[in-house]
Amino acid sequence: MPLNNERPSSGSSGDEQGSDGESSSGCCDSTASASDTDCSRESFTSDGCSKHCSSSSSPPKTLTLDEVMGSARDLSNLSLFHEIVVNRNFHLEPNTLPEDSLWKMVRDNVHKAFWDILETELNDDPPEYQQAIKLLEEIREILLSFLNPGANRMRTQILEVLDMDLIRQQVDNDAVDIAGLASYIIGVMGKLCAPVRDQEIKKLKESTDNIVTIFREIFRVIDLMKADFVNLTINNLRPVMQKQSVEYERATFQSILDKTPGALDNTAAWIKRTFEELLSTMPSNWGKGQPCLPGPFQVLNAAFLHILMWDYTKHALPETWMTDEARLREMQSQLKRWQAVNEVLLIVHSTVGGPVQGVAVLSERLKRMTAVLLDHMHNPTFNLQEALVGVSAQICSELNKSLAERGYPTLSPALQATLTGQISGIAHKDNPIRTLVEDRVQHYFTVLICDPKPQAKLEQTPAGLSAIHSELVSLATRFLSLVNYNKAVYGPFYADIIRKLMFANSPSPPSASSSLPKDTVAAE
Repeated sequence: MPLNNERPSSGSSGDEQGSDGESSSGCCDSTASASDTDCSRESFTSDGCSKHCSSSSSPPKTLTLDEVMGSARDLSNLSLFHEIVVNRNFHLEPNTLPEDSLWKMVRDNVHKAFWDILETELNDDPPEYQQAIKLLEEIREILLSFLNPGANRMRTQILEVLDMDLIRQQVDNDAVDIAGLASYIIGVMGKLCAPVRDQEIKKLKESTDNIVTIFREIFRVIDLMKADFVNLTINNLRPVMQKQSVEYERATFQSILDKTPGALDNTAAWIKRTFEELLSTMPSNWGKGQPCLPGPFQVLNAAFLHILMWDYTKHALPETWMTDEARLREMQSQLKRWQAVNEVLLIVHSTVGGPVQGVAVLSERLKRMTAVLLDHMHNPTFNLQEALVGVSAQICSELNKSLAERGYPTLSPALQATLTGQISGIAHKDNPIRTLVEDRVQHYFTVLICDPKPQAKLEQTPAGLSAIHSELVSLATRFLSLVNYNKAVYGPFYADIIRKLMFANSPSPPSASSSLPKDTVAAE
C-alpha cells in the first residue's frame, strides 16, 4: 500500500558504521556530528508545533468515566483504522466463538429456543406466524442493506414481495406461502452474494429440509454475506484511508492524550532510556560551554532499534507502538529463530569443513529442517536446550546420509559429540557464536535505520549471514516500513519529548518544538 517512500534526509549514513560487534548506541554515536547537534538545537527551538504533547505537562487530574470510555473508543478506532491501513490482508471473519465457551453455550441455547418456537408455531393447527413474520422482516432489512444506492429496481421488488402488511393480511386469510417467500429470498441472495458463496446458494436451492431448517441455513449464509460485504467495503475504502492515515492517526492519538495525560509515559521513558544511554557514550565537548549531546535523529534511530530487540518482560511497549505490537512480536520471534538457524549452520560448516562446503542442496535442507524444529522457540515454555539436542541429532543423521551418498566417510562419534555440544551451547546468551550473529544482525538493522535511503543497502547483509539473507531482507523491509510509518504519525510527539530531554538543564527551555520530517511510506 504505497503512500510515499521518503525518509528524513538529515539522518546519518550507515557507511560510517563500526565493526560487526558494535552495539546500537555505538553505531549511532558514529553517525552523529557536532553539526547535527547544533542543527537539532535550532530546529527544536522553533515554534513549528503548538500542541503536541501539551497534555503530558498538565497537572494531574481525576478522569471521569466518560473520559475513560472516550479514550477507550478512540483507541479502539485507532487500532482498527491502523490495521486496515498497514495490513493489506486484513479482513473480518464471521463471528465464531470458541468451542465449550460459556458465550457459545448461551448463544446456541438462545438460538435453539428461537428455532424451536418457530417450528412449534408453524406446526400448530392452525399455524402461528408471529415469529415467522419477525424473521421475514429482519431478512428484508438485511437484504436492503446489501443494495447499492442506485439499485432502485431491486429495492422496489424486495419491498413489494416482502411487504409485511400484505403478508399479515395473507396470514389472516390463511393464504401465506412461507416456502415461496423463502425461495424468493434465496434467489435474491444468489444475485447479491459474492461468487465464493455460489455453492452455498446452490445447496439452499436444492435443499429438501423442512422450512425451519431452511431459514436457519438462510441466516447462516447471510452471516457469511455480511462479512463479505464488510470486507468489500474495507477494500474499497482502503486507498482513501491511506491518504488520510497519518493525519487521522495523529489527531486521534492527540485526542487520547488530551483525555488521558499519562498516555505517553511509556513512550517518554523509552526515549529517555535511549537518550541517557547515548549520552553516557558521548565525548565531553565544552568548547561552546555546553556538553556534547546526541542529535535528535541519532536518539530516534537508536530508540527504533531498541523496539526491534524489545524485552517485554522488563518494560511496557511504548504507547505509540501498541497498534503494531502483534507485528513486532511476530517479527522478533522470526528474527530470533533465523538467528538461531544461522548459528547452527555456522557451527556445522566450521566443524565438518570441506565435505559440506558448497553443497547448496544440503545447506538448504539443513536450514529448513532446523527452522521447523525451532519454530516455536518464542514460546515461554519452549525448552531451547532440549530442542537444540534434537536439532543436533537430526543434523548428524542428515550429514551422514549426504556424506555416504557422495563417497565421504561418515562423522565419527567424537565429531558428532563435538557438533552436538557446540550446537547446544548456543542456548546460552554468552555463547560466542550467538553473540557474533546477534551483533552482526543488529549492525545490519542499525545501518538501515540510520540511512536516509536504506533500499540500496537492503541486500548488503554482513558476512556470515548469507544463509539467512532472504529472510533478513524480508524482515528488514517490513520493519523499516513500520518504523517510517510510525515516525510519520508520531514524529511531532517524539520531537517534543527529545526537545525536553535535550534542554532539561537549560535555564529557559524553548516553549515549542518543530516536528520531525513527516515521512509517508509504504505500509506492510
